[in-house]
Amino acid sequence: METKKTIRIEALDIFRALTMFFMLFVNDISGMKEIPHWLLHATREEDMLGFSDTIFPAFLFAMGMAIPYAIQNRIKKGDTMWNICKHIFWRTLALVLMGVFTVNRDSLDAEATGMLYPIFSILMVIGFFLIWSVYPKADDWKKYLFIGMKVVGIILLAYLFYIFEGRGGSSFAARWWGILGLIGWTYLLSSVIYLFTRENLLYNGLVFGVLMLFSILSAAGVFAGWSILGYIPASATLYAFAMAGLCGGLILQQYASITEPKRFYLIMCSIGVVMLIAAIVSHQFWIISKLQSTPTWLFYCCAIFFPLFALVYWLTDIKKKSHWFDVIKPAGTVTLTCYIIPYALYSILTLLPIDYPQWMFTGATGLIKAIVFSFLVIGIAWGLMKAKIRLKV
Repeated sequence: METKKTIRIEALDIFRALTMFFMLFVNDISGMKEIPHWLLHATREEDMLGFSDTIFPAFLFAMGMAIPYAIQNRIKKGDTMWNICKHIFWRTLALVLMGVFTVNRDSLDAEATGMLYPIFSILMVIGFFLIWSVYPKADDWKKYLFIGMKVVGIILLAYLFYIFEGRGGSSFAARWWGILGLIGWTYLLSSVIYLFTRENLLYNGLVFGVLMLFSILSAAGVFAGWSILGYIPASATLYAFAMAGLCGGLILQQYASITEPKRFYLIMCSIGVVMLIAAIVSHQFWIISKLQSTPTWLFYCCAIFFPLFALVYWLTDIKKKSHWFDVIKPAGTVTLTCYIIPYALYSILTLLPIDYPQWMFTGATGLIKAIVFSFLVIGIAWGLMKAKIRLKV
C-alpha cells in the first residue's frame, strides 16, 4: 500500500465506531443489577478481564492507529512541522481540559455551590460545543459571531471553575484526569514520538517494547517510592496501548494490500499470539486488572486487538462489507460528539419529572435499554452532524 497516497481506510473508522458504540453501552450498564458479571468492570483486586475493561484500551489502540494517517495527511496538505506541533498541543490541551471538567463534575458539592449536578453537566457540555465546535469559514460578520461564541464558551467554563473554587465545596483538581484527559496525554506522547520516528516500524516497535517493559517494572514494584512518577499523567500501560495501535497503523500501511492482504493478516495474528503468550506468562505474577494497569491486562487486550483489527479490515476493505456497520458509522467520524452527548442527555433525563421503571436498570431489559440508548446517542450525533454541529479538536 502506497503511503504517499491519501487513502481512506474503512477499517479505521469502523473499528473506532465499534469501540465508541461499546463505550456508550458499557457506561450505561454500569451499576445495573442482575446482568452477567463478565460484562462489567472488574474490581481493583479482582482477577478478571471484564468486557468493560477492554473498551478504553481499544479506544487508545484505535487512536494510535490513526496517528500516522493523520500526521501524514497534514504533511501532504503542506502543513509545516511547526503547524503540526501546534495542532498536537492544542488538541492535547482541549482533551485534557474536557477530561478535567468531566472529572470534577462528579465531585460537585450541590449544597456548597448552589448548583445542581445536572445543571453543571448541561452547562459544561454547552461550553464544550461553543468552544470546540467546527465553525464554517467566514470573512463577514459571521466570523466575529463565531469568535464571540467561542468567548462565551470560555466564560461559561470559567464560571463553572469558579463554582468550585469560589463557593467552597470540593476543590477543582486534575484528580485522575478523566477518560478524555488520559486520551489527551497518550495522544501527546504517541504523536511526539511519531514526529521523531515517522514510518520506521522498528523504532516505533522499540518504543512499544520499552513501554511494555516499564509496565512490567512498575508492576514488579521497581519504581516504588519514585515520587517523580506522581507527576506523570497516566501509566506506562496506557501509553503502551496507544503505541501498540500506532505500530498497528504502520503495519497496515506497509504490509496491507487490497490484492494480497495475507501478509498483513499473518503479522497481526502473529503479534496477537505473542501477546497471548506474554499474557499467560505475566498472569503467573500479576492479576488481570484495569484499575491496577497490570501488564497482564495490557497483554491480554493486545492479544485481542491486533487480530480483531485484521478481521475488521478483512470485512470492510477486502470483502467490502462496511455497509454492515452503517448504523454506527457516525460514531467513527464524530466520535468526540458521541462521547460528550451522554453528559447532557443523562442530565436532561434526570431533571425530567419521571419515575423511571426499575426494569430499565435490571437484567435483560436493562441491557436492551443500554443498546437502544447507545444507538440513540449515535443517532443524535448523526443528526447534529447533518446540521453541521460537531465537536472536533
